[in-house]
Amino acid sequence: MNSDVMSALKKQLETVFTHLHNNPERSWHEVETTKYIAQLLEEHNFDVHLFDTIPGLYIEIGSGSPVVALRTDIDALWQDVGGEMKANHSCGHDGHMTMAIGCCLLLKKLIEEQQLDMSSSGTIRVIFQPAEEKGQGALAIVDRGIMDDVDYLFGVHLRPIQELQDGMFSPALHHGASMMLSCEIYGEEAHAARPHLGKNAIEIGSSLVDALKAIHVDTTIPWSVKVTRFQAGGESGNIIPGKAILTMDARAQTNVAMKQLSAGIDRGIRAVEEMYNARISQKVLVDIAAAEVSDAARDLLRQAIIETAGAEHLAEEIVTPGGEDFHFYTKERPTIKAAMLGLGCGLVPGLHHPHMTFNDQQLIVGVEILTRTVIGALQQARKEQAVVNR
Repeated sequence: MNSDVMSALKKQLETVFTHLHNNPERSWHEVETTKYIAQLLEEHNFDVHLFDTIPGLYIEIGSGSPVVALRTDIDALWQDVGGEMKANHSCGHDGHMTMAIGCCLLLKKLIEEQQLDMSSSGTIRVIFQPAEEKGQGALAIVDRGIMDDVDYLFGVHLRPIQELQDGMFSPALHHGASMMLSCEIYGEEAHAARPHLGKNAIEIGSSLVDALKAIHVDTTIPWSVKVTRFQAGGESGNIIPGKAILTMDARAQTNVAMKQLSAGIDRGIRAVEEMYNARISQKVLVDIAAAEVSDAARDLLRQAIIETAGAEHLAEEIVTPGGEDFHFYTKERPTIKAAMLGLGCGLVPGLHHPHMTFNDQQLIVGVEILTRTVIGALQQARKEQAVVNR
């Protein structure tokens, strides 16, 4: 792409990134972030569509089908930074937003210079999604019908240096599925001298911990389940506790394995309930889908990486145990062909670290890769549609 255009865009995006980085907002509170992005895009003559009742927005270039979408998350984490609880962009969403905005501006420039023809039927939709860190934003977008007509979907995530070196780019991120489950155990209090008159919630919880160890899932697929919180009893050491709270974290690399694991957890809970004639309530705190990567979408990203940065900067697909609510889109709308770009940018010491830093000079490279990808996807989708309509 034209070096002068990219140089001017890079300078403009540096200002955008600085603003977004310095003004983080936690999940479901991305109000000023939404206003800033909306105003910026409106200044460049985009028609901005705000979501009803929730933060976030989307814009469209072109009209009709097929539809190619690019999605970015816009929320920050709420965490302890130097002894103060505050919103903090330690997951790189400031960079993701900057790249999505860059794609919008670059696509418009290409149209103005007649390097991109949008006269034929077809839509490029750029979505600025709230609440990724809560694992709820993607489902809220699905509920609003924004994904119903999407053929191809792309996203991007900065990768820590442990996974991807600075200046390397991966055409697919295979995030795993994850679930956090809270259990409240209801036994019966009693005097410690008469334990037979009560139901010890600690013993019940301990049996549940043991039951988790008896779960069997396909050993060829990475998975785990472990108790991360166990609270019971008070200050008095002579009371049999009647209530306990237990939280478990479950992870699996595929949605099928997570379904098996979830069923095993449920069987274990029911077995312990029956064993002690006690009640155990369950509440799912977090439920994130695993990646379902489309070969076609991955190949488009791969080609765009080669065209932008060269084959020597193309990395392998990344399998990571982390979670991303991006993958709810394909779980809820299985016909969507989706893949997520992994951006190597020297990110240290790691995602979600309060003092995470990365090389923001790689953002402009991400803009070009993603822009080439959505253009290529639109061309491919038009061909696929033409074959169907013959």
